[in-house]
Amino acid sequence: MKLYVILAFNEDGMENVYVGPDEEKALSLKPEDFENCDALFVEVWEDGEKTDDYRLEQEGV
Repeated sequence: MKLYVILAFNEDGMENVYVGPDEEKALSLKPEDFENCDALFVEVWEDGEKTDDYRLEQEGV
């Protein structure tokens, strides 16, 4: 099973803002959804191993 971990970054550090299997929900999140968020990053985990990570870019940005 894949898990999507969304990390919110700001000048003070980072925090997990979503962890779950719902790809559509994970990829629909935007920095504006979170207070003081400069960027969102995605980690994709499968069978206990990280298989991918990237910055979550919004269309039209």
